[in-house]
Amino acid sequence: MISLQSYLIISAVVFILGILTILYKKNAVGILMGVELILNSVNLNFLAFSKYIDAHINGQLVAIFIIILAASEAAVALAIILNLYRDRANIDVTQVDQMKN
Repeated sequence: MISLQSYLIISAVVFILGILTILYKKNAVGILMGVELILNSVNLNFLAFSKYIDAHINGQLVAIFIIILAASEAAVALAIILNLYRDRANIDVTQVDQMKN
């Protein structure tokens, strides 16, 4: 039987990896993957708490809501990335401030 603490440790590791990915990637797709890692760590927390705590927490519904939110966020972000690539032929996020012109 896997304990709640094990789930929380794995979730914390995935969350930290997501934060590090966001901080160190200059590529917009890499940053998007970091955001997805953070959302997946939140999903893991909700599911773990819904399994181990009998406090009417419906973690499955919240996790499905977060998956739907992540899918819509990915669609919008990919549209922005494709427009950025079409205009600049580069998806470096350090050059995004140059789109004002």
